[in-house]
Amino acid sequence: MTKASTTGDPGSAPVADGDGLKAGLKNRHLSMIAIGGVIGAGLFVGSGSGIAAAGPGILLSYALVGAMVVFVMRMLGEMAAAKPTSGSFSAYADQGLGRWAGFTIGWLYWFFWVVVLAVEATAGAAILNGWIPAVPQWAWALIVMIVLTATNLASVSSYGEFEFWFAGIKVVAIAAFVVIGGLAVFGLLPGSDNPGAGLDNLTSHGGFLPNGAGAILTGVLMVVFSFMGSEIVTLAAGESEDPQRAVRQATNSVIWRIAVFYLGSIFVVVSLLPWDSKEIVDKGSYVAALDSIGIPHAGQIMNVIVLTAVLSCLNSGLYTASRMAFSLGQRGDAPKAFAVVNKRGVPKAAILGSVVFGFLSVIFNYVWPDTVFKFLLNASGAVALFVWLVICFTQLKMRGIILREMPEKLVVKMWLFPYLTWATIGMITFVLGYMIYAGGDNRQTVSASVLVAVIVLTIGLVLDKRRKAAAKAAAE
Repeated sequence: MTKASTTGDPGSAPVADGDGLKAGLKNRHLSMIAIGGVIGAGLFVGSGSGIAAAGPGILLSYALVGAMVVFVMRMLGEMAAAKPTSGSFSAYADQGLGRWAGFTIGWLYWFFWVVVLAVEATAGAAILNGWIPAVPQWAWALIVMIVLTATNLASVSSYGEFEFWFAGIKVVAIAAFVVIGGLAVFGLLPGSDNPGAGLDNLTSHGGFLPNGAGAILTGVLMVVFSFMGSEIVTLAAGESEDPQRAVRQATNSVIWRIAVFYLGSIFVVVSLLPWDSKEIVDKGSYVAALDSIGIPHAGQIMNVIVLTAVLSCLNSGLYTASRMAFSLGQRGDAPKAFAVVNKRGVPKAAILGSVVFGFLSVIFNYVWPDTVFKFLLNASGAVALFVWLVICFTQLKMRGIILREMPEKLVVKMWLFPYLTWATIGMITFVLGYMIYAGGDNRQTVSASVLVAVIVLTIGLVLDKRRKAAAKAAAE
């Protein structure tokens, strides 16, 4: 095995940005990772409860969260285009805010994704067990984890190729749903069982906001976590052929991706069916919409798509966790073994270390689903918002550093800087505050996530203090 270095070993494959990782991701891989990154299984599975809570007003909830994600991605794109690295926002926080910040947000993000591995492995296993019940659900979870671990260990191009096809299926499925459903909404789909009410369903069942304007905020809390993953492309860019171009394209396209995949598909659902239809909750929003049109075997079709989304999330989750662990290892904030790559440019120890915790989380999910695993789930629940908040504060600092050290690399700029950055900070802080105010599961999620964040932050501050003391002693 070879240690990550600035030059790489003689005769080794070229590296992307001098960190030892191989530039094995092609532009088509990055493009599809960027497009598919915003389409999680949560969009297919969780949107029904959001519609039931907010009615057609859920469109405003998705629009508000979508705008927040667009702004955050623009900020991250500004930094990633200037300094592409596998550590992404954690590495930028390290430089812009301090070692403690990079340590804290890096480990929290890693923790988030290893818990996601357990959630998605269990969800995928449930679908596969429904098709082939002879194989127990725990065995399916094990099989899925082993296969995708092997994929990530093979090479970064293997990850990229799998993700290209997984994301491709999701993208095609959503695009087809929007087109077919859109035609049915306006009565233009031949043979549709749904007569097509046009835009009537948006206002005819208690109005556009049947549960009041406050339901928009309730909807925000229910949909915000389905957007996590859009930032993965900035981590993957460090292993691409042209990092700057990949980041620029991903950042510029995030607006239409969210508009089409989230707003477009949810618009189709609430236009085809009354928002208070029991079928939306019982069957799931997409299955209910397809059934209303008369698409045969809609449930099984959606199961295939959801399974694809689950496998995609698993694949990306393992990749993302391992690359964050690799970056932390490089900076001395994780075991040194995590910063070692093999001849294929793969951080084997970082992958295996991440998957071990993923396997443990799967076990917790089966053995202690309502205690240990529920705490892990809550503790990782608000990490997405913490990550976005740190990206905002980091960008405020990094803009000056980039202008001072490498002004020619400021090719992606945050709009209306710094006003829109501060507005985004306000939006994210408000969402966190409203989660506490709303109580119930939302308050538990924030409380558990803050507890874990404080523990990790304390460790980071202690280690930072020790490093500074050691450096001072060495200088004397």
